[in-house]
Amino acid sequence: MIVPRNRLILWSGIVILPCSLIGAVFQTAAASAATVIALYFLLVIIDGISASNCLRGIEVKMPELVRLCKDREGAIELSFTNINSGTKRLRVGLPLPAEISSPSEYFTASLPRGAQNSLFTFICTPQKRGRYSINTCYLEGSSSLGMWAMRSAAAVNSEIRVYPGLLSEQKNLAALFLNRGVSGFHSQRQVGQGREFEKLREYMRGDSYDSIHWKATARRGKPITKVFQVERTQDIYIIIDSSRLSARSIKTESAMNNSNAQQAEEIIDRFVSGALVMGIAAERQGDRFGFLGFSDRVNAFMRAKSGRSHYNACRDILYNMTPDRVNPDFDELCSFICSRLRRRSLLVFLTNLDDPVIADSFARNMEMVSRKHLVLVSMLKPAGVRPVFSGPDPHSVDDIYVHLGGHIVWQNLQELSQGFKQRGIGFSLLKSEKMCSQLVSQYITIKKRQLL
Repeated sequence: MIVPRNRLILWSGIVILPCSLIGAVFQTAAASAATVIALYFLLVIIDGISASNCLRGIEVKMPELVRLCKDREGAIELSFTNINSGTKRLRVGLPLPAEISSPSEYFTASLPRGAQNSLFTFICTPQKRGRYSINTCYLEGSSSLGMWAMRSAAAVNSEIRVYPGLLSEQKNLAALFLNRGVSGFHSQRQVGQGREFEKLREYMRGDSYDSIHWKATARRGKPITKVFQVERTQDIYIIIDSSRLSARSIKTESAMNNSNAQQAEEIIDRFVSGALVMGIAAERQGDRFGFLGFSDRVNAFMRAKSGRSHYNACRDILYNMTPDRVNPDFDELCSFICSRLRRRSLLVFLTNLDDPVIADSFARNMEMVSRKHLVLVSMLKPAGVRPVFSGPDPHSVDDIYVHLGGHIVWQNLQELSQGFKQRGIGFSLLKSEKMCSQLVSQYITIKKRQLL
């Protein structure tokens, strides 16, 4: 498509208007004025014809896969091929989705003479994680005299993956992300002698009678002691609830007090960030990490493994997890866990139990799961959920009802926590801004106490 530029409008005003006035006022100069206008129109037509060739021989390519991080500035590379090898100046625009912002809608690319291949970058900042695609790149080139612009749409095929930004979480857990030279090195002190059987040896003075292997003692005719070692590799599973309650937005307490704070995140976003941080923590502790996503069915499952490639595979599934507008089916989830997870593992549930019906269904199914696995239930603390007289003073009748509603939810969660405690299930309410650090702290405590 060819469109006029501002230069054409400017020169048309400079040439056509004065010549028309001169021809109208002075009859003797009318022929000369008409000739000048005709020559000007001829020049404009010739320049318009040359504009149709300004984008000929230019090809643009984008990477098939672009990886960016949420709320972090990134760059999209564009490669231009100029077959004619002439100097050209282009305006390039990308139809970015609304979730990805950019300082400018387009940028100017100058293709130097003699260079067939040129590389440029388009700066942008993703605002929401997920998968996006770009299928078109818009190009605009100017004619020889700059009066016309030729626009075209080049077909490209590029996929943009926006991963959760873990920079702020890494700052809170700086010691965890330090690179240690020994693979599987345990930085935390283990309490006790361990529970994994290692070998048999002869009884030594000071050994406990509880560690004597009586059958081996009878066979050998002398006291034999069992030696245990600390479990080196254990399975950690993060189980994420992606049902309708995870689609709610949640604000931190500091954001609620600040009117200029950024838009609240969805609960599912915090769950995904927590799962990725727990994966890094498990890798640092020498454990195997896996995850399971569910709503009314099991949506995703990765068996616990270790290694960088396994973590990347988990991240490629987690980044695109979205909530479903359905109720969670804990019966289906319990059946899946009992049939697939044979080895005793640490199951960290990231779910929402402020709905009494959902909480009752969850508690009923976890009674069976907790007999074989170590279960830890974590949920984000809803805004305003606290004892009735622990918050700020109410200023209106509506505030009184809000405080009473928060107290009722808090009381129900406390009763639910007591029921979990009797079944050996851990339950905790996490703050949104400290969720990742609290999860890792609970995991490290379990490792130190060898509860698994």
